[in-house]
This record gives sequence, C-alpha cells and structure tokens, in this order.
Amino acid sequence: MWKFKESMLGNDDDEGSREGFLGEESDGFSSLSPMQRVYAFAAFFVAGLACMILSLIVFAKPIKFAVLFTFGNLLAVGSTAFLLGPVQQMRMMFDSTRVYATAIYLGCVVLALICALWIHNKILTIIAIISELCAFIWYSLSYIPFARRMVSGLMMRLCDTEL
Repeated sequence: MWKFKESMLGNDDDEGSREGFLGEESDGFSSLSPMQRVYAFAAFFVAGLACMILSLIVFAKPIKFAVLFTFGNLLAVGSTAFLLGPVQQMRMMFDSTRVYATAIYLGCVVLALICALWIHNKILTIIAIISELCAFIWYSLSYIPFARRMVSGLMMRLCDTEL
C-alpha cells in the first residue's frame, strides 16, 4: 500500500526503475505514469461494465448479446493489466491456485463466442453465456482468500438433499 501511495504522489526516490503497484516491473506500460495507468484501468473497466450492461438491451437477440457481453467481460478482466502490467497479470492468472479457474473461464469465453458466431444457436448461446458468467464469478472468487471454499460449503449446505 505504501508503494501505491508513493507512486501516486510521485515520491519515488528510485527514478531509474518504473515499478508497478505490486512492486513488479510494469512491462509495456512503463511509459505511462502511475496516474495514467489508473485512468486507463478505470476507463477499460467502466467500458467493460458498460458493454455488459448495454448487452442487456439486446438480450432478445442472444447472438448480439453474447458478443457484447463477452467483449465487456474481457475488457473488465483485462483492465487490471494496466495496474499490474501484462506479464504480472498473466503470472497471476495462471498461478497454481487459479489455473483451473482461469482455464475454465477462458474456455467458456471461447465456447460462448463459438456458439454465437459460428453455430448461431440461441439456446446454446444462452447456456454458454450462463456458463461464462458462472466461470467468471468462480475466477473472481479465486482472488479472495478462502472465498471459493466458503461458497462451496454454502452451496453444499443449500443443495443438500438428504432425506
């Protein structure tokens, strides 16, 4: 947090290195100031949320809905690359604790686009979007300590069907 505050205020004593907010090199975004990276993150995140919300307008047309929703989803997830840098983002996405969640999420994104753009089946597209949304939630929970374990336990209690 201290590094974040210092980089936001411009009090970096070490002018030679451009570190990201988490202490790593910010890779391709080193020419951007820390404040510009925050603005870029906010812009991409808001654009992603706007695409996801606007996709509800075309919900009656599942193919357009799927493309717009998936594009917004990818914008929102990719926005954090401005804060961390693309290499650190990929490192965190494919960390051993969330590699399966990432693979399932990316697979559902590809599946939704295939159903929407190639198969043109509305029912399959809606099922793929629901799967994508569930995978996105599970992927997001992987960043919160013990969240997946807590949600799994809650779902087991709610769906327990013992007689």
